[in-house]
Amino acid sequence: MEYEFLLTPIGKPRMTQRDKWLNPPRKAVTKYRLAKQGIQFYACEQKFILPEIINVTFVLPVTPSWSKKKKQAMLGQPHRQKPDLDNILKFLLDSLLPEGGDEVVHTIVAKKIWGEEGRIIIITDDNESSQN
Repeated sequence: MEYEFLLTPIGKPRMTQRDKWLNPPRKAVTKYRLAKQGIQFYACEQKFILPEIINVTFVLPVTPSWSKKKKQAMLGQPHRQKPDLDNILKFLLDSLLPEGGDEVVHTIVAKKIWGEEGRIIIITDDNESSQN
């Protein structure tokens, strides 16, 4: 089964104790919290439950300042810039399991590519989820 989350993947920002009470919060923390709420909304809407095996593709939008020719050439190509893949995965797991519990995930296959719009695509194995 394929689940699609229509939001641009971001990396989890480095946070301190101060970020719990700082008002107004830092811009990076605000962006992170809004994206987290967005992914939780899509998960609830699609009745998505995080499986033990995750196959995820992070699609990051091409840079608007690029020429049309470069944009077309980069679609589907590996994304080799920030945000780092491990930070995006941290964001995804923390968003889908906010109270912890991501220790149940034992296998992750992940990639990040260029695309026209930002989104997160998670493919689950129906056989694997029905065995749980």
